[in-house]
Amino acid sequence: MDQSEAPYLDALVAYAERDPGRFHVPGHKGGEGADPELVAALGQLAFTHDIPAGIEGVDVGPDSPFQRSQRLAAEAWGAQRSWFLISGASQGNHAACLALRHAGRGVVAQRNIHSSTVDGIVMAGLEPEFVAPELGIAHCLTPDTLADALDRAPDAVAALTVSPTYFGAVADVRGLARVAHAHGVPLIVDEAWGAHLRFSDQLPESALEGGADLVLSSVHKLFGSLTQSAILHLGRDEFIDADVIDRCVTLTESTSPSALLTASLDAARRQAAVRGAELLAETIAGVERARDAIRRIPGLDVLDERLIGRPGVHDWDPLRLAVDVRDTGSTGTRIGTLMRELDDVHMELVSENVIVAVFGAGEDAGASAERLVAGLRHAVETLGAEEGLPKRPFTPPPPWGALEMPPRSAFFGPQEVIPFGEAVGRIAAESLAAYPQGIPNVMPGERLTRETVDYINEVVEHGGWVRGAVDRSLKTIRVVVE
Repeated sequence: MDQSEAPYLDALVAYAERDPGRFHVPGHKGGEGADPELVAALGQLAFTHDIPAGIEGVDVGPDSPFQRSQRLAAEAWGAQRSWFLISGASQGNHAACLALRHAGRGVVAQRNIHSSTVDGIVMAGLEPEFVAPELGIAHCLTPDTLADALDRAPDAVAALTVSPTYFGAVADVRGLARVAHAHGVPLIVDEAWGAHLRFSDQLPESALEGGADLVLSSVHKLFGSLTQSAILHLGRDEFIDADVIDRCVTLTESTSPSALLTASLDAARRQAAVRGAELLAETIAGVERARDAIRRIPGLDVLDERLIGRPGVHDWDPLRLAVDVRDTGSTGTRIGTLMRELDDVHMELVSENVIVAVFGAGEDAGASAERLVAGLRHAVETLGAEEGLPKRPFTPPPPWGALEMPPRSAFFGPQEVIPFGEAVGRIAAESLAAYPQGIPNVMPGERLTRETVDYINEVVEHGGWVRGAVDRSLKTIRVVVE
C-alpha cells in the first residue's frame, strides 16, 4: 500500500469542495447555521469538513476510503487489523475489556492501569488480579512479576499492562509476551503514550514489534491527530478473535462519528509513515538539548535513560521530559504554578517531586525547549530556595487497599453516600483517579486506607482533581453497604 496516500482525508476534502446539497446532519450545514463567533474561532473549513457518517464515497461503498485508511494504519503500525477510535484511547480500553469477557472473567492487570481500563473492567464484569509495577507508579511490570501473578490466577484469560508509563519508562514487552503466551493468554498493552515508537530506530521497540496481541495507540498524544482520536491494533489473533474486537469497538463507538477526528488519524498516519523518522529525530535532538540545559539549573535534574536497567525500566522514551525538583527545596506543584503565572508555560504533569513536559513529533522542539528552560529557570530563581537542602526521597505512592469484591459488584451493588473523611475502612463503590495522571488510587471493590484518603485530599488541596467520583468536590463518597 502507498503510505503517502490519505484516502479518507482526500475523500472528505473532495466531498466538501463539490459544495453538495447538505440535507443531512449536522444542523450547522457546513457552518451556515453555526454561531458566527464559533466559526471565526475554529475556521470555516472545520465546519465545511464536518460531515456525518454514511456518505457514499467516503465511508460507504465497496472498499471505501475509510476502510482503506484503516488498512493503511494497520500496515504502518505493523498490525493485522486496526480500528480508528473517535472516543479516545478510553474507548479502546472499554472495547478491549468487553472483548476479553467473551473468554471469561479473570484477568491479571497492572495496578497502575488507566482509569478508563477500570471503567472497562466494570462494564465487562471482569474480575481482576492486580499486580503492582516495580518501584511504584512510574515504572512497569517485569516478566517475572507477571509470571508469578499468572501462576496465582490460573483462570485468567488475559494480561493487561502499560508501556510506556506516564513518566516514560518502557516495559520489556517481548519478555511479558513470552510469559503471557506460555500461560495461554494474550498480552494487552495500553501503549497510549507510545504511538510514535514504531517510527524511529532512535526509540524503544513498539509493543506490536515486541509480540503484544492487542495494543492501544493514542495517536493524538504525541503524533499530531486531533484530541480524542486513537487507534486499536490487533497484533496477533491466536488468542483474540478479530470479529469479537470489531463488535466491541462498534458497541462502544458513537453512531455519529466525527469526520474531523477520523481525517486527522488518516493524516497523522501518513505523516508518521512518510516523515516520522525525520520528524522524530528533530524532536529527540531538541529534547536532549533541553535536558542538558535543565541539568545546569540549580536544584533541577532529569529522569532519563540512566534509569534503564532498574526493575521495571527496560527502556526509556525520550519524548517525555521528567524534571526532578527535589533539590530546589520546593515542590513540583509550586514550580508548575510559578511557570504558569510568570511565563504562561503549562506542564503535562506537576506533582510533589517531579514535573513532566511532553514533546510531539513535528513541533519545533528547539524553540519549545528554549521556552520550557526559560520558564523553569525563571520559576526556580523566583523561589529563592536555600542552597544545600537535603534531597527529599521520592514520596512512595499510597498503598492500595485490598480488593474485597469484584469492581462491577461494588459499582452496581447496594451503596450509601458518606462524608469522604469517614471513608477509611469502607469499600469504595466508585473509582477515584487523581489527575494528573489518571491512575486509579481507588477502584470499586477496594477497601479505603487512611494513606489513600489523605493522599487524595492533598491532591485536591494542591489544585488537582479526581475523576470518577459522583461528588466532584469530594466532600462525599459512595461506599458499599456491608
